[in-house]
Amino acid sequence: MSQFFANIMSSVSGWWDEFSNEFYQNFILNDRWMLLVDGLSVTLTITLGALVIGLILGVLLALLRLSKNSILCGFAKVYLTIFRGTPLLCQLLIINYVVFSGINIPPVIVAIIAFGMNSGAYVAEIVRSGILSIDVGQTEAARSLGLNQVQTLRYIILPQAFKNILPTLANELIVLLKETSIVGYIALQDLTKAGDFIRSRTFSALMPLIGVAMVYLAMTTLLSFLFGKLERRMRANDSRS
Repeated sequence: MSQFFANIMSSVSGWWDEFSNEFYQNFILNDRWMLLVDGLSVTLTITLGALVIGLILGVLLALLRLSKNSILCGFAKVYLTIFRGTPLLCQLLIINYVVFSGINIPPVIVAIIAFGMNSGAYVAEIVRSGILSIDVGQTEAARSLGLNQVQTLRYIILPQAFKNILPTLANELIVLLKETSIVGYIALQDLTKAGDFIRSRTFSALMPLIGVAMVYLAMTTLLSFLFGKLERRMRANDSRS
């Protein structure tokens, strides 16, 4: 029995030594962990920039989609069809190598624009569904109080709509964060590309890729927790009111 436990401890010790060596080679040696930090900053910059563009563009497209003007509504439909019906990678490459071809624009800005335009198409449908979920009586009541169409939309409709679509918007943010992993195609070293760079130096695929995956998992878990807490707080405020 003692020999059995000794063999187990020897195996565990050997595994730990191998794990420690792999960890050192991939992350500690030559400060390779800083590559992940730099890549993470690029990922977060693109995500936050694209989120701002996506929200603004999404609200505008949703309003155009609901417009009674056939030209404006038609433009919004065409935009949504194109950006929701083609791969994001193709859009990124077209915007980088065609639209901004020959123009000296930092790749980070190109990525923010591309992801923002793509996200705006999905946010538009989310916002539109949120607006349509508000009872028509809300608009009629606001108009009877003397509010014009813009004021009704700003003070009555949109605040309630955003409260209803918050979980879906949170999911869109998480998807956007993960989709930024393709920016390596335009020579940007984001978090995923940093892990791939480490792999090319150490010839070890498991450790750097698992490390990158764990960072993404930590970020998405944190975002889910924060949005869940915000949603519960908003529900509590509604119940008190």
